[in-house]
Amino acid sequence: MKLFFATLLLCSLLLSSSFLEPAMAQSGFCSNKCKSRCAKAAVQDRCMKYCGICCEQCKCVPSGTYGNKHECACYRDKRNSKGKPKCP
Repeated sequence: MKLFFATLLLCSLLLSSSFLEPAMAQSGFCSNKCKSRCAKAAVQDRCMKYCGICCEQCKCVPSGTYGNKHECACYRDKRNSKGKPKCP
C-alpha cells in the first residue's frame, strides 16, 4: 500500500511539473541583455521578469541600466494596465 501511494505521489509530482513552465523562458540574448539592464535595480527579480517579457516581445533592450529607451521604441512604448511604463 505504501508503494502505491509513493508511486502515485511521484507520478502526480512529475505530471504537475510538466505543466509548470518557468515564468520567463528567456533566450540567451534576452537573459544577457536583461542582466545588464537590471544590474543596479533595487528589486532584481521584478526587473528581470518585466525586462524579459519586454525583450521577448520587442526583440531589443536599451543599453545601460537606466534610460536610453529611445533605442527601442517598442520597449519604450509598452504600458501596464495603469498606463505606466511596463519595461524597466
